[in-house]
Amino acid sequence: MTGMTRVKEFNLPDLGEGLTEGEILTWLVKVGDTIELNQPIVEVETAKAAVEIPAKWGGVVTRIFHDAGTTVEVGKPIISIDTDPGAGPLPSAESLAAVTIAPAEGMVEPGLIGGPAPGGRTAVLVGYGPREGAAVRRPRRGTSHTSPTAPAGPPPAAATASTVVAPPVGPVAPATVPPVPAGAPAPAHVLAKPPVRKLARDLGVDLGTVPGTGPLGSVTRDDVHRIAEGRTEPAANAPTPATAVRPGPGGDREQRIPVKGVRKLTAENMVASAFTAPHVTEFLTVDVTRTVKTVERLRLRPEFAELRVSPLLLVAKAVLLAIRRHPMVNAAWSGATNEIVVKEYVNLGIAAATDRGLIVPNVKDAGRLTLCELAASLHALVRTAKSGKTSPSDMSGGTFSITNVGVFGIDTGTPILPPGESAILALGVIRPTPWVHHGKIKIRQVTTLGLSFDHRIIDGELGSRFLRDVGDFLTDPEEAMLAWS
Repeated sequence: MTGMTRVKEFNLPDLGEGLTEGEILTWLVKVGDTIELNQPIVEVETAKAAVEIPAKWGGVVTRIFHDAGTTVEVGKPIISIDTDPGAGPLPSAESLAAVTIAPAEGMVEPGLIGGPAPGGRTAVLVGYGPREGAAVRRPRRGTSHTSPTAPAGPPPAAATASTVVAPPVGPVAPATVPPVPAGAPAPAHVLAKPPVRKLARDLGVDLGTVPGTGPLGSVTRDDVHRIAEGRTEPAANAPTPATAVRPGPGGDREQRIPVKGVRKLTAENMVASAFTAPHVTEFLTVDVTRTVKTVERLRLRPEFAELRVSPLLLVAKAVLLAIRRHPMVNAAWSGATNEIVVKEYVNLGIAAATDRGLIVPNVKDAGRLTLCELAASLHALVRTAKSGKTSPSDMSGGTFSITNVGVFGIDTGTPILPPGESAILALGVIRPTPWVHHGKIKIRQVTTLGLSFDHRIIDGELGSRFLRDVGDFLTDPEEAMLAWS
């Protein structure tokens, strides 16, 4: 195995769902480390989740192409691995260039190193060597093809490839450098990290004109943003890097947070949903005292001893049974085909607030699960989401979602539909509240439900019946499970 074939470059893989790029969060290995097949080597944040990527080969890490914090396109190399480190040290660039040509009497087959090649050239390790004879420089545009100091014609017979032609004596016009257009690659002497250079290209800012305020005069993201927003004087009058830039009014008390990854995708989805699906929200206040008591009894059963049992579990069960009674609620609008797609399976999404933003992973085919299996799935789903390890596949294909705003002490809300879904239920906080019970005012456990739905698919009657069924279940879950199961 040659040095060229034993070192393999590992490209950023397609992590699914049409993702085109990812941001490198943390490298789990460094150059010189020995790694194994399928060993996690890097943590990458996509538009949907942060995932660990395993190594495609075992070996020794020879190069890391991008630092943490860099956004990389899918298909671009991120790391190179020597897959056969036991074969000895890799050849250096100098040794690869020092390839000798075989002697004339030892003929070598065409195409092999040292053998003849088309055009009078010699095959070397990479490509072909130079042609025999003197090099001919391409004439400049607008000039004659012949030298002004010598007549045209073939070179003298005594001329060889080593002949050096002296340039004409006389004044030489100074070279002119065209201005660098905005958005072009920054000159090499500009100190800036790769993410800053990419930001400058995206915003059409010439880094050569940006006064750097970072360490050693390097250009920072804030420097690029200031130029892009016109918040500083032109580069010709800009202060030197050692001079402090006085912020504008209030500028020293502002924080700019890049919108990327999960937060960027969430924002795009919410805008698309809010301005595509006509939302309607209905509310229902429910006495859930018996639900709270049922939860307490379930926690005492051995089947649920290792599981997290909360009112959310029974709300999820109420939604699944209500969807069975009203299948149209579990549907999607297909604008491409002008159809309503009614789904006979329920991928139940649970909104989760994480450090990287709001995500909505879902339990696949939740309608087929027993209450104990549903509790285990919800527990695993929320735990994985909190740790930031939710995979893109767990967040795709949802059909109905629940958002539990009650954990923040909120009574209810008007949630926005996740793309591709026709309804979402908000669960509010459960409070002890005066309530008329059997003709008397008593303190009962009360909550408010909020159901947002797509009015193109679900009309007011269907939405109201569905919400009423969820409320009836929570009023007396044991009776509803017996009657509806």
